[in-house]
Amino acid sequence: MLQTYILWVAPANLNPMTIKFPPLPPDVEFEVLPKTISALNEAFDAKRDAMGPHIEKRWGWDEEFQYTVHKNRFSEKPFVRIIRNDERIGVVSVFSTKKHIQFGEFYLAQQHRGNGLGSRILKHCLSQTDKMNLPVKLEFLKWNPVGSLYLRHGFEIVGENDVHYFMERLLNTV
Repeated sequence: MLQTYILWVAPANLNPMTIKFPPLPPDVEFEVLPKTISALNEAFDAKRDAMGPHIEKRWGWDEEFQYTVHKNRFSEKPFVRIIRNDERIGVVSVFSTKKHIQFGEFYLAQQHRGNGLGSRILKHCLSQTDKMNLPVKLEFLKWNPVGSLYLRHGFEIVGENDVHYFMERLLNTV
């Protein structure tokens, strides 16, 4: 049964635990982004590249507003740089709370999408989070085709609002 949710907002006392991922052989590495302006901007550039077209389609792209929203999220939770063959190709935010793993802000550069790399990275991340014995939760824009990726990897839609689907993946479902 679907439930209606309000967009997830990190409570001030969330205190998320960063999950560090080992390399994904043969060519992908992960590096926790420091809380610096250059790292913030790198993550925002990845967001603009990946999400810009989907946001533009619905509301138009307001650079100042999007940067402010992203800056707030960047300050609330950990972001991880995705590196392939020494090239920075995207970011993801994955962290643990006491009750679940939160997966999101998964942005790959355009030239690295559509060739199975996103599936490889997601599968790798999930193999690591499964060791924590917690469900994994995420959300995405209803009109973003990324939902099919998550469905293929064992996520189920558990709720929605006007803008987002909310998904959950129970342990070892793939």
